[in-house]
Amino acid sequence: MTEPKAVVTAFLQALEDLDIDRALNLVAVDITYQNVPLPAARGLAAVEKQLRLLTRFGTGFEARTHHIAADGNVVLTERTDVLRRGSFEAEFWVCGTFEVENGRIVLWRDYFDWTTLFAASAKGAGRAAVTGAKTLIGKYRS
Repeated sequence: MTEPKAVVTAFLQALEDLDIDRALNLVAVDITYQNVPLPAARGLAAVEKQLRLLTRFGTGFEARTHHIAADGNVVLTERTDVLRRGSFEAEFWVCGTFEVENGRIVLWRDYFDWTTLFAASAKGAGRAAVTGAKTLIGKYRS
């Protein structure tokens, strides 16, 4: 698989499956990954460290791709990413830029709005608290 759009789609699917090894097989050794405006992670080891956090702190990830377009080796995605941990869930809008060379991702840049991410996280925490309270109340009623 070397077609850039197919590589990016497979990469996002691997992340959804929390299969970090499969995702890493789709990136170049000299990859640059950046959640703008945070500092970039450069190189396979640095990107692997970032991706492993997804499985260390999360129990689920979803990338709902609304639009995907390719122009040569550049792929643009407009999507809603969903981060999960137990009953916590945060959904937020993301625009991603990927560059693919020789069937591997060499650049991955995600852009999102911090305010939206923080609001989604607060909403997710609130929902998780309500779910936890309902579970606790249900145990006492039984």
